[in-house]
Amino acid sequence: MAFPRPRRVRTLALAATIVIGLVSLVSAQRYYGFNHVVEEQNTRYDGRFTFVRLKYNVAPGGYYYRGVPAWAHGFANTESGVSAEHQLMKIVDTISAVHPHIDETNVFALDDPNLCNYPIAYMTEAGYWQLSDEEARAFRAYLEKGGFVIFDDFRPPPRGGGGWDAFADNMHRILPWAEIVDLQPTHPIFHSFFDINSFNIIPQDYDFNRPIIQGIFEDNDRSGRLLAIINYNTDVANFWEFSGTGRMMVSDSNEAFKLGVNYLIYGLTH
Repeated sequence: MAFPRPRRVRTLALAATIVIGLVSLVSAQRYYGFNHVVEEQNTRYDGRFTFVRLKYNVAPGGYYYRGVPAWAHGFANTESGVSAEHQLMKIVDTISAVHPHIDETNVFALDDPNLCNYPIAYMTEAGYWQLSDEEARAFRAYLEKGGFVIFDDFRPPPRGGGGWDAFADNMHRILPWAEIVDLQPTHPIFHSFFDINSFNIIPQDYDFNRPIIQGIFEDNDRSGRLLAIINYNTDVANFWEFSGTGRMMVSDSNEAFKLGVNYLIYGLTH
Protein backbone atom coordinates (compact mmCIF):
# COMPACT_ATOMS: atom_id res chain seq x y z
CA MET A 1 0.00 0.00 0.00
CA ALA A 2 1.40 3.42 -0.98
CA PHE A 3 1.36 6.06 1.71
CA PRO A 4 0.76 9.71 0.78
CA ARG A 5 3.81 11.95 1.08
CA PRO A 6 3.79 14.57 3.84
CA ARG A 7 2.97 17.99 2.46
CA ARG A 8 6.52 19.28 3.13
CA VAL A 9 8.05 16.41 1.16
CA ARG A 10 5.65 17.00 -1.72
CA THR A 11 6.53 20.71 -1.63
CA LEU A 12 10.25 19.98 -1.71
CA ALA A 13 9.78 17.50 -4.54
CA LEU A 14 7.80 20.09 -6.50
CA ALA A 15 10.48 22.71 -5.86
CA ALA A 16 13.17 20.29 -7.03
CA THR A 17 11.18 19.60 -10.18
CA ILE A 18 10.92 23.32 -10.88
CA VAL A 19 14.67 23.78 -10.34
CA ILE A 20 15.44 20.87 -12.66
CA GLY A 21 13.07 22.34 -15.22
CA LEU A 22 14.78 25.75 -14.98
CA VAL A 23 18.21 24.17 -15.32
CA SER A 24 17.01 22.29 -18.37
CA LEU A 25 15.62 25.48 -19.85
CA VAL A 26 18.85 27.37 -19.21
CA SER A 27 20.77 24.48 -20.77
CA ALA A 28 18.50 24.53 -23.79
CA GLN A 29 18.93 28.29 -24.12
CA ARG A 30 22.66 27.88 -23.97
CA TYR A 31 23.01 25.04 -26.42
CA TYR A 32 19.99 24.98 -28.70
CA GLY A 33 18.56 27.80 -30.74
CA PHE A 34 19.75 30.83 -28.78
CA ASN A 35 22.54 32.89 -30.33
CA HIS A 36 25.90 32.72 -28.62
CA VAL A 37 27.91 35.95 -28.81
CA VAL A 38 31.39 35.27 -30.15
CA GLU A 39 34.18 37.47 -28.87
CA GLU A 40 36.57 38.51 -31.62
CA GLN A 41 39.94 39.90 -30.60
CA ASN A 42 41.83 40.62 -33.79
CA THR A 43 45.54 41.25 -33.75
CA ARG A 44 47.14 44.21 -35.50
CA TYR A 45 48.76 43.54 -38.86
CA ASP A 46 52.54 43.23 -38.56
CA GLY A 47 53.53 41.24 -41.66
CA ARG A 48 53.57 37.83 -39.96
CA PHE A 49 51.15 35.23 -41.19
CA THR A 50 47.88 35.34 -39.28
CA PHE A 51 45.07 32.83 -39.71
CA VAL A 52 41.88 34.57 -40.88
CA ARG A 53 38.41 33.14 -40.38
CA LEU A 54 35.50 34.58 -42.36
CA LYS A 55 32.29 35.52 -40.59
CA TYR A 56 28.95 35.88 -42.32
CA ASN A 57 25.25 36.35 -41.72
CA VAL A 58 23.97 32.96 -40.63
CA ALA A 59 20.93 31.34 -42.25
CA PRO A 60 18.15 29.92 -40.04
CA GLY A 61 19.25 26.75 -38.30
CA GLY A 62 22.91 27.75 -38.26
CA TYR A 63 23.08 28.15 -34.48
CA TYR A 64 22.48 24.46 -33.85
CA TYR A 65 25.76 23.68 -32.06
CA ARG A 66 25.74 25.17 -28.56
CA GLY A 67 24.22 28.36 -29.88
CA VAL A 68 27.44 29.23 -31.70
CA PRO A 69 27.03 30.81 -35.16
CA ALA A 70 27.93 28.41 -37.95
CA TRP A 71 30.93 30.49 -39.07
CA ALA A 72 32.50 30.10 -35.61
CA HIS A 73 32.31 26.30 -35.30
CA GLY A 74 35.71 25.14 -34.14
CA PHE A 75 36.58 28.67 -33.02
CA ALA A 76 34.31 29.63 -30.13
CA ASN A 77 33.06 27.79 -27.06
CA THR A 78 34.76 24.56 -28.06
CA GLU A 79 34.85 21.41 -25.97
CA SER A 80 38.59 21.15 -26.50
CA GLY A 81 39.33 24.58 -25.04
CA VAL A 82 41.37 25.65 -28.07
CA SER A 83 40.45 26.62 -31.60
CA ALA A 84 41.11 24.55 -34.70
CA GLU A 85 43.29 27.31 -36.14
CA HIS A 86 45.35 27.58 -32.95
CA GLN A 87 46.26 23.91 -33.23
CA LEU A 88 47.10 24.21 -36.93
CA MET A 89 49.30 27.27 -36.33
CA LYS A 90 51.31 25.36 -33.73
CA ILE A 91 52.02 22.67 -36.30
CA VAL A 92 52.94 25.20 -39.01
CA ASP A 93 55.27 26.99 -36.61
CA THR A 94 56.98 23.75 -35.63
CA ILE A 95 57.62 22.23 -39.04
CA SER A 96 58.03 25.19 -41.40
CA ALA A 97 59.82 28.52 -41.73
CA VAL A 98 56.54 30.46 -41.77
CA HIS A 99 56.40 31.05 -37.97
CA PRO A 100 52.89 32.51 -37.87
CA HIS A 101 51.02 34.10 -35.03
CA ILE A 102 50.00 31.14 -32.89
CA ASP A 103 47.75 32.51 -30.17
CA GLU A 104 46.40 35.44 -32.21
CA THR A 105 43.99 34.88 -35.07
CA ASN A 106 41.65 37.23 -36.92
CA VAL A 107 37.99 37.21 -37.88
CA PHE A 108 36.75 39.41 -40.72
CA ALA A 109 33.57 39.87 -42.70
CA LEU A 110 33.96 39.30 -46.43
CA ASP A 111 33.73 43.03 -47.15
CA ASP A 112 36.10 44.19 -44.41
CA PRO A 113 38.89 46.19 -46.12
CA ASN A 114 41.42 44.76 -43.64
CA LEU A 115 40.95 41.34 -45.21
CA CYS A 116 43.14 42.41 -48.14
CA ASN A 117 46.16 42.46 -45.81
CA TYR A 118 45.93 38.70 -45.48
CA PRO A 119 46.50 36.27 -48.38
CA ILE A 120 44.50 33.32 -47.03
CA ALA A 121 40.99 33.12 -45.59
CA TYR A 122 39.05 30.20 -44.14
CA MET A 123 35.29 29.57 -43.95
CA THR A 124 33.41 26.86 -42.15
CA GLU A 125 29.80 25.64 -42.57
CA ALA A 126 29.22 27.38 -45.91
CA GLY A 127 25.81 25.75 -46.20
CA TYR A 128 24.56 28.39 -43.72
CA TRP A 129 26.31 31.29 -45.45
CA GLN A 130 24.14 34.26 -46.36
CA LEU A 131 25.80 36.73 -48.75
CA SER A 132 25.04 40.38 -49.47
CA ASP A 133 25.74 42.10 -52.79
CA GLU A 134 28.34 44.32 -51.14
CA GLU A 135 30.15 41.29 -49.70
CA ALA A 136 30.05 39.54 -53.08
CA ARG A 137 31.73 42.51 -54.80
CA ALA A 138 34.35 42.92 -52.09
CA PHE A 139 35.24 39.25 -51.92
CA ARG A 140 35.50 39.03 -55.71
CA ALA A 141 38.09 41.81 -55.55
CA TYR A 142 39.95 39.99 -52.77
CA LEU A 143 40.22 36.77 -54.79
CA GLU A 144 41.14 38.51 -58.03
CA LYS A 145 43.89 40.49 -56.27
CA GLY A 146 45.54 37.24 -55.17
CA GLY A 147 43.52 36.01 -52.20
CA PHE A 148 42.99 32.32 -51.56
CA VAL A 149 40.08 30.82 -49.62
CA ILE A 150 39.64 27.45 -47.92
CA PHE A 151 36.09 26.12 -47.48
CA ASP A 152 35.67 23.32 -44.96
CA ASP A 153 33.10 21.58 -42.78
CA PHE A 154 29.88 21.57 -44.77
CA ARG A 155 27.68 18.82 -46.07
CA PRO A 156 24.27 17.94 -47.54
CA PRO A 157 21.02 19.02 -45.82
CA PRO A 158 19.50 18.82 -43.35
CA ARG A 159 22.56 19.13 -41.12
CA GLY A 160 24.40 21.20 -43.69
CA GLY A 161 21.82 23.96 -44.00
CA GLY A 162 21.42 24.73 -47.69
CA GLY A 163 24.30 22.38 -48.45
CA TRP A 164 26.07 22.44 -51.79
CA ASP A 165 23.39 24.38 -53.66
CA ALA A 166 23.50 27.31 -51.24
CA PHE A 167 27.29 27.40 -51.40
CA ALA A 168 27.43 27.21 -55.20
CA ASP A 169 24.85 29.97 -55.56
CA ASN A 170 26.96 32.25 -53.37
CA MET A 171 30.16 31.46 -55.25
CA HIS A 172 28.52 32.24 -58.57
CA ARG A 173 27.36 35.58 -57.20
CA ILE A 174 30.98 36.30 -56.28
CA LEU A 175 32.54 34.82 -59.44
CA PRO A 176 29.80 34.50 -62.08
CA TRP A 177 32.22 32.93 -64.55
CA ALA A 178 33.60 30.32 -62.15
CA GLU A 179 33.59 26.61 -62.82
CA ILE A 180 33.76 24.45 -59.69
CA VAL A 181 35.78 21.39 -60.65
CA ASP A 182 36.94 18.16 -59.05
CA LEU A 183 40.56 18.12 -57.95
CA GLN A 184 42.90 15.16 -58.20
CA PRO A 185 45.72 14.23 -55.81
CA THR A 186 48.19 15.09 -58.58
CA HIS A 187 47.45 18.82 -58.25
CA PRO A 188 50.38 20.86 -56.82
CA ILE A 189 48.39 21.93 -53.75
CA PHE A 190 48.63 18.35 -52.49
CA HIS A 191 52.41 18.40 -52.87
CA SER A 192 53.28 21.92 -51.71
CA PHE A 193 54.82 20.58 -48.47
CA PHE A 194 53.69 17.02 -47.82
CA ASP A 195 53.01 14.55 -50.61
CA ILE A 196 49.36 13.52 -50.49
CA ASN A 197 48.79 10.91 -53.17
CA SER A 198 45.28 9.76 -52.31
CA PHE A 199 42.15 11.33 -50.85
CA ASN A 200 41.47 8.05 -49.09
CA ILE A 201 43.77 9.26 -46.31
CA ILE A 202 41.38 12.08 -45.41
CA PRO A 203 39.77 11.05 -42.10
CA GLN A 204 36.02 11.21 -41.50
CA ASP A 205 34.49 11.89 -38.10
CA TYR A 206 30.70 12.10 -38.46
CA ASP A 207 30.20 12.56 -42.21
CA PHE A 208 29.06 9.67 -44.39
CA ASN A 209 30.87 8.37 -47.47
CA ARG A 210 34.04 10.05 -48.71
CA PRO A 211 35.00 13.73 -48.88
CA ILE A 212 34.64 15.63 -52.14
CA ILE A 213 37.57 17.95 -52.86
CA GLN A 214 36.97 20.63 -55.46
CA GLY A 215 38.45 23.91 -56.57
CA ILE A 216 38.00 27.14 -58.51
CA PHE A 217 40.79 28.27 -60.82
CA GLU A 218 41.62 31.78 -61.91
CA ASP A 219 40.03 32.35 -65.35
CA ASN A 220 38.97 28.67 -65.22
CA ASP A 221 42.51 27.75 -66.27
CA ARG A 222 43.22 24.40 -64.62
CA SER A 223 46.95 24.93 -65.06
CA GLY A 224 46.74 28.28 -63.28
CA ARG A 225 46.26 29.53 -59.75
CA LEU A 226 43.64 28.09 -57.45
CA LEU A 227 41.42 30.78 -55.96
CA ALA A 228 39.53 28.41 -53.69
CA ILE A 229 39.74 24.89 -52.36
CA ILE A 230 36.56 23.24 -51.17
CA ASN A 231 36.35 20.38 -48.67
CA TYR A 232 32.77 19.16 -49.03
CA ASN A 233 31.09 16.42 -47.01
CA THR A 234 33.87 16.47 -44.45
CA ASP A 235 35.20 18.41 -41.48
CA VAL A 236 38.98 18.40 -41.71
CA ALA A 237 39.34 21.14 -39.07
CA ASN A 238 37.56 18.96 -36.50
CA PHE A 239 40.72 16.85 -36.40
CA TRP A 240 42.84 19.96 -35.82
CA GLU A 241 40.60 21.15 -33.01
CA PHE A 242 40.46 17.87 -31.10
CA SER A 243 44.00 16.66 -31.70
CA GLY A 244 45.70 15.80 -28.43
CA THR A 245 42.43 15.36 -26.55
CA GLY A 246 42.19 11.59 -26.96
CA ARG A 247 39.02 11.91 -29.02
CA MET A 248 40.81 11.53 -32.36
CA MET A 249 43.36 8.96 -33.43
CA VAL A 250 46.81 10.49 -33.79
CA SER A 251 47.16 9.04 -37.28
CA ASP A 252 43.91 10.73 -38.40
CA SER A 253 44.92 14.07 -36.91
CA ASN A 254 48.27 13.85 -38.69
CA GLU A 255 46.59 13.41 -42.07
CA ALA A 256 44.27 16.35 -41.40
CA PHE A 257 47.22 18.53 -40.42
CA LYS A 258 49.01 17.58 -43.64
CA LEU A 259 46.09 18.91 -45.65
CA GLY A 260 45.97 22.14 -43.65
CA VAL A 261 49.69 22.75 -43.96
CA ASN A 262 49.62 22.11 -47.71
CA TYR A 263 46.71 24.50 -48.19
CA LEU A 264 48.52 27.29 -46.35
CA ILE A 265 51.85 26.77 -48.07
CA TYR A 266 50.13 26.74 -51.45
CA GLY A 267 48.22 29.91 -50.66
CA LEU A 268 51.39 31.67 -49.54
CA THR A 269 53.38 30.69 -52.60
CA HIS A 270 50.82 31.17 -55.39
